[in-house]
Amino acid sequence: MHSFLRAPLALLALASLAPVLPAQAQQNTNPPGVPDTKTVGRPVQSAKDPWLYEKSDLVHDDAWKFGRLSNGLRYAVRKNGVPPGQVSVRVRMDVGSLMEQDSERGFAHLLEHLSFRGSVHVPDGESKRIWQRLGVTFGSDSNASTTFTATTYKLDLPNATPAGLDESFKILAGMMSGPDITQKILDSERPVVLAEQREQPGPRVRLQDAMLDLMFAGQPLSQREPIGTVETLNGATPATVQAFHDRWYRPERATVIAIGDVDPALLEQMVVKHFSDWKGTGPAVPTPDFGKPVEGKPVSASIVEPALPVLTTMAIVRPWTVDGDTVIFNQKRMIDLVAIRIINRRLETRARSGGTFIAAGADLSDIGRSANITTVQVLPVGDDWEAALRDVRGVIADAQATPPTQAEIDREVAEIESSMKQRINTAPVEAGAKLADDLAEAVDINETVTTPEFSYAIFRGAVDGKMFTPATVLASSKTVFQGTATRAMVNLHTPDPAITTKVASALEANVAASAKRKLVGNVSFDALPKLGLPGKVATREQILPGTGIEKLVFANGVTMLMRQDPSETGKVYVNVRFGNGLSGLSGTAQTPAWAGEGALMASGVGKYGQDELDALTGRRQIGADFDVDDDAFTLKAQTTKDDLSDQLKLLAAKLVAPGWDPNPVLRAKVATLSSYANLSSSPDAVMNRDLERLLHNGDPRWGIPPKATIEATTPASFRKFWEPILASGPIEIEVFGDMDAEATVKAVAATFGALKPRVASKAPLAPVAFPAHVETPVTLTHTGQPNQAAAVIAWPTGGGTDNGGISESRKLEVLAAVFRDRLLDQLRSQAGVSYSPQVASQWPLGLPAGGKILALGMVPPDKVDFFFELSRKIAADLVAKPIDADELNRALTPLKQQILRMSSGNMFWMRLVEGGTYDPARIAGVETLAADYSRVTPMDVQGLAMKYLRPDKDWTLKVVPEKK
Repeated sequence: MHSFLRAPLALLALASLAPVLPAQAQQNTNPPGVPDTKTVGRPVQSAKDPWLYEKSDLVHDDAWKFGRLSNGLRYAVRKNGVPPGQVSVRVRMDVGSLMEQDSERGFAHLLEHLSFRGSVHVPDGESKRIWQRLGVTFGSDSNASTTFTATTYKLDLPNATPAGLDESFKILAGMMSGPDITQKILDSERPVVLAEQREQPGPRVRLQDAMLDLMFAGQPLSQREPIGTVETLNGATPATVQAFHDRWYRPERATVIAIGDVDPALLEQMVVKHFSDWKGTGPAVPTPDFGKPVEGKPVSASIVEPALPVLTTMAIVRPWTVDGDTVIFNQKRMIDLVAIRIINRRLETRARSGGTFIAAGADLSDIGRSANITTVQVLPVGDDWEAALRDVRGVIADAQATPPTQAEIDREVAEIESSMKQRINTAPVEAGAKLADDLAEAVDINETVTTPEFSYAIFRGAVDGKMFTPATVLASSKTVFQGTATRAMVNLHTPDPAITTKVASALEANVAASAKRKLVGNVSFDALPKLGLPGKVATREQILPGTGIEKLVFANGVTMLMRQDPSETGKVYVNVRFGNGLSGLSGTAQTPAWAGEGALMASGVGKYGQDELDALTGRRQIGADFDVDDDAFTLKAQTTKDDLSDQLKLLAAKLVAPGWDPNPVLRAKVATLSSYANLSSSPDAVMNRDLERLLHNGDPRWGIPPKATIEATTPASFRKFWEPILASGPIEIEVFGDMDAEATVKAVAATFGALKPRVASKAPLAPVAFPAHVETPVTLTHTGQPNQAAAVIAWPTGGGTDNGGISESRKLEVLAAVFRDRLLDQLRSQAGVSYSPQVASQWPLGLPAGGKILALGMVPPDKVDFFFELSRKIAADLVAKPIDADELNRALTPLKQQILRMSSGNMFWMRLVEGGTYDPARIAGVETLAADYSRVTPMDVQGLAMKYLRPDKDWTLKVVPEKK
């Protein structure tokens, strides 16, 4: 059963070392439509059709219609109206890098690229243009991915008409059966694939390669990264690529998934019409044996990458054995999941309180139909990986030696149950693209899909059958850490000749079971700080007729924008904006603002720390994130109608009585410093660190601060900086979604409306400036691969909402889209210099200046000047003459379709009007939204280019390799 209970292993996902937060959901009553748990399942299906459920006893999701063509191609179609008008198509080929021979490494991915260029039905490059005219954004709405086991082509077609569907299915069918593999196209696209390989971050790639070599030793997967090698890619010829295509691109290896806001019969008709004539070339070739984990291979390895944190990854590998997706298979996996969650919660509690590791986490995954693997990643404090690994193994040993308490189990079970109930609640608004991706992934891992109700019934069957007990979880805690082999890798900052022996010894060393189990006692929202008497509504009015948005002002000065809209079932979005954000900070001095997003919410509320807050909110859909925006600080969450009152209480209490636990600050500091060297390790890392600051003329409010600033941050300085910010400045709240308007007003009145009036700062805001024109590019260096560089060219525009600023910003998006399309064609498709160049228009509505049009490309060092020449040539041409109608249509139609799709969600409307109670122009700008895009003309685009793309105003930057 493919569901959120599966988490793919990310061998390099340092993000997986972030705090292990509990799944959050709501509802305490059983949802409707859930069958009796005693009758869950059905007899194991022995027939091939519906093909997805062979060898499975899971209840079919009848919303899908499954079929099979006479040539062996399988398909699934379904009706779905989220977002309205869109159809999502996935063509999954059972062809990945594991099907390649040694001389073909990278061919599956190369063929993915070639298929998009041209095919039997369209000439080279025309499919992109056709889809643009249909509203498709290249790279997001039309894309593909190649993995170890599959190549999946993705198309999200907005405003799908019968004619557009017919054309799209025709193109996709031609891409599969007859890609145009000529010498010319191969020579054009090969540099793009090599650029994609070149632009990958070297340290992470080397770490991943080393991990694959160790973890999957003796299996093909260890030597089959989908990107391939320079040698094999350069050695590819039309004949060898065609031979690979003919061997593997066959209808019986294809699965077509189509879901969207049309009659499924039409989708089925499209599949039959365009894919039935496809015939394989020559005899079918069996899928190669992917092998099994083997004993007798090295159990330890190391790599020296100073740009990455010291990191230990331990893996227990077992054979991959998924042969049938059954009820009992899923229930046993759920017990394993509970065992892993309990261990992760204990690890997170240890990390939060300080100790030998910043973060640690375990994960259970199936990888590449090659192995089932338990991984444990450990990010130590400093360089002492041995102490950190020992302590983490101690926590695991404790879980294997002593059963968990039933209270621990019940907590995890309750949170999983709440998440599954919330999934049932929100199923009506699940996006079709997400459902299509889920089904494609289920096919990939030999699993199925079922309804959220039957997923929940399977879970309840395990609960009612008393499968979650201290004894069963103890047994799982043992089995998930047993396997064919246990292997570990350590990344170091300096070489250690004895490291492999040390790692092997660390794996074999006896560890004392950690007895430090922190159990959180009873927690209650009633124990949060008191907020005062409910406030009164001073004014309430409807704004923007037809949108359902209301504006309220409370007696204490708190303002609110509210929209009651049940279209997104079970979802309520909450934003609390206060203060002035970056614009209110010092424009000349460094501050501890950098740690706010990582440590402020984790520092607690009142007497509750993060562990207590997790226990308080874990079984419900209550969250708390913090962002620093240009013009405001923002507390934000997604909740539900039932949980909204307590959600608001939690956020208000954070402003009134913030906790100041020092550990989150220290943890954020250590974690940031541990990876600081990575900020110099590649061109894109350097730009992430410095570009925004440089584009704001060196203003310290933007960009990642210097290392010295991070080192100087203490819990005391953090509190001194943030405490007055939380306590001052006007408050604006947005509550949009599936809620009751009157109950919401009452809840806001009892929380934010009950606060004491807050005084806005009268200090003048520091000005914002764009850097002056430079004759020669600003030059930065990186410590990474010598064949990597980056180039940036930017032109100043504007900011704010005065004098038609909102309308101007929207038209500039069209200019940027035209510029991007030209740069993509000329820099990528024609020159093969960069894999994914970007062009964007940024116009900050909350600042009076600071906007820009920016073009960026990752290029070889010797092509930096070419990037600037080409960008300036494109800019000059846009200034010199109007674009033609077709080019405008191909840029404008995808933009319009993006807006139409987003407008079906409450978040879209919230973002449009946020800040509008203090800046009415933002609200007024909603009324011109359609006109601002639909009335753009070629002359408008030329006029904007003449106004802004001036050669005497541009600013350039290059990031080149450090001289050794």
